[in-house]
Amino acid sequence: MLIKYKNASFADAELLVEIRVGAMRESLERIGRFDPGRARDRFLSSYDPSSTRMIFLNDVVVGFFMVKANENGLNLDHLYIDPSHQGIGIGAQVLAYVFADADEKQLPVNVGALRDSDSNRFYVKHGFVKVGEAEWDIYYVRPPQSASASFE
Repeated sequence: MLIKYKNASFADAELLVEIRVGAMRESLERIGRFDPGRARDRFLSSYDPSSTRMIFLNDVVVGFFMVKANENGLNLDHLYIDPSHQGIGIGAQVLAYVFADADEKQLPVNVGALRDSDSNRFYVKHGFVKVGEAEWDIYYVRPPQSASASFE
């Protein structure tokens, strides 16, 4: 399976909102916090196209991720895969891509996941370690590893 990445633009915002809401729906419903309007507004208020890459499989947008650098390393602010394309390894490929960049720069990768979301298991499986909790989120870090091969 070959996935490709493309830089996002402001024109892609609504499509990315749809993917985010679809990907988070089940987890948010589970904790009684599903509100598509709030999810949309929350994403758009912090949307940064310059840090966002869209994920393509067979020329179809199947997800996106946003990585921002800060004083604590790299923050994986968003990683969402359309539910119809989850569970086939796309997220793992995206993490390998992000990790290659982080390891090259010798930076940790930080991520937050909604409490009770399946994404918590996903991040732990891929080497993240829990470092904190808040009311709705759990925070993880993946320390830098020895520099690895670069990814496309």
